[in-house]
Amino acid sequence: MSARAMAALPMRPKGNVNDLKPILHYLRPYRLQAIGALVALFITSSAVLAMGGGVRYLVDQGFGKNDMHLLDQAFWMLLAVTVLLAVATYARFYLVSWVGEKMVADIRNDVYRRVVAMHIGFFEVTRTGELISRLTTDTTLLQTVIGSSVSIAARNILLLLGGFALLLFTSAKLTFYVLLMVPIVVLPIIILGRSVRGLGREAQSRVADVSAHAEESLNAIRTVQSLALEPYEKSRFAGHVNAALTAALARIRSRALLTALVIFLVFGAIATVLWAGGKDVINGSITGGQLSAFVFYSVIVAGAVGALSEVVADLQRAAGAAERIGELLQMVPEIASPVASQIPKGEGHIAFNHVAFSYPTRRDKPAIHDFTLDVTPGKTVALVGPSGAGKTTIFQLLLRFYDPVSGQITFDGVDLRELSLEQLRGLIGIVPQDPVMFSGTARENIRLGKIDATDDEIVAAARAASALEFLERLPQRLDTHLGEKGVQLSGGQRQRIAIARAVIRNPRLLLLDEATSALDSENEYLIQQALANLMQGRTTFVIAHRLSTITKADQIVLMNDGHIEAIGTHQELLAKSPLYARLAELQFKTAA
Repeated sequence: MSARAMAALPMRPKGNVNDLKPILHYLRPYRLQAIGALVALFITSSAVLAMGGGVRYLVDQGFGKNDMHLLDQAFWMLLAVTVLLAVATYARFYLVSWVGEKMVADIRNDVYRRVVAMHIGFFEVTRTGELISRLTTDTTLLQTVIGSSVSIAARNILLLLGGFALLLFTSAKLTFYVLLMVPIVVLPIIILGRSVRGLGREAQSRVADVSAHAEESLNAIRTVQSLALEPYEKSRFAGHVNAALTAALARIRSRALLTALVIFLVFGAIATVLWAGGKDVINGSITGGQLSAFVFYSVIVAGAVGALSEVVADLQRAAGAAERIGELLQMVPEIASPVASQIPKGEGHIAFNHVAFSYPTRRDKPAIHDFTLDVTPGKTVALVGPSGAGKTTIFQLLLRFYDPVSGQITFDGVDLRELSLEQLRGLIGIVPQDPVMFSGTARENIRLGKIDATDDEIVAAARAASALEFLERLPQRLDTHLGEKGVQLSGGQRQRIAIARAVIRNPRLLLLDEATSALDSENEYLIQQALANLMQGRTTFVIAHRLSTITKADQIVLMNDGHIEAIGTHQELLAKSPLYARLAELQFKTAA
């Protein structure tokens, strides 16, 4: 299933219980524990049902014959069954909960691995909040069902079947009365159960809206506060919360009504049967022990039906969650590594051959068309042009975040589509315009460029990026936590850590996207020197507006409206391109 297919899928799944079947393969590694849980489940159900026979024996033999010895014997028998029930219940609860936790942990890992491996186009059409909801809320629902509800359902099914068989054995006449009342109890469960299922799906969707809004607004908290949008965002969030609350309360009301109605009908039926059984005892048709046992089994059957009515709602909600998770697990990334990848020479020879590309959400407007460019190893190419010319798109294609609609991009003569994604991106170092800092220390953030880097390599990379001086002044130096998204650092400091990541990576191809835009004039020279050393002998693509970067490039590519308008050196383009001359004039004015 592709990302576009997922985008077309409804966000409110039907919640068919059959949707739980695909997750059963996660049970295979833990089947021995599951079998142990089933054995314990069978023992607990059998022990509960055996108590009915003990009650019958106690009433008929102990009370009926006034025999103290028989009474003691019945007591010890019941106590032994109770101990067995307690031990088996412990084993059942522990094993079922253990299996549930393990399965859900595996599901979460698989979902996260699948989502992280999806191509960038997938995230253009899928809300991050929706993904987080599926990864957390939906898996929590599955955890509840696997670790609790399934066990409860199986236990009560056994009690229902065993209890009904013993009812029939104890008194066929009274059992016939019970059967007459079954439709009265079952029909409301079916009718109201559908309503509960629909309301459960609605509640899940509204909770996803809350999560999505919170994630979006908190990620943009600086923008929210700078525009004084706090009251507006609070109001919007409150609206989503109220909608979720309304949906949840509607589901709770419906479920509470279902439970209350079932209890009333079931125990009303028991009272009726007890009244009819009392007449049979008086008439001598059955003994008091038989009636006591029948009532005991009736209570068990009624309790099992009531419990199942509640579990059904949980199963339906979990089925909806399983469907949503199943959609993610079935996703196939449109950008993936080939089965048999080739190995580039590592020289850094990049070639574009009549490349055309449109973003998935903007198919009607090509971002790049008929783009042809050959860059020899070790050369620096500056991409310039007005906003929207397609400069960033070139970087996206080189990183293979997207594949061209037509044409070909090669790395050392090998089509990018014939390289594994890990291998390709391992050859590339990128310094973005707005670098992302992860929560953690400065050392950990630099190490992201090379996971197995030594401390000496990290220090050397920080020094080369002119970051070591300010990092050494932090309270715990390189081991200082930078806060979420690096809020403790200035924009220029974050930029230098991003440069250090590129330095430590030792790439063959460098992508610099306004790499010095966040730096003040005092630090710009130092960074330019660091970048100059880093660019030495490496193929480099630069998106920049600063003349100091553009004029030093071996080749300047002037882009406009997705195509190459002119190629040359700074002086050549000034002479032959009015658009470049105008851009250069604006930059001179800005620099002045």
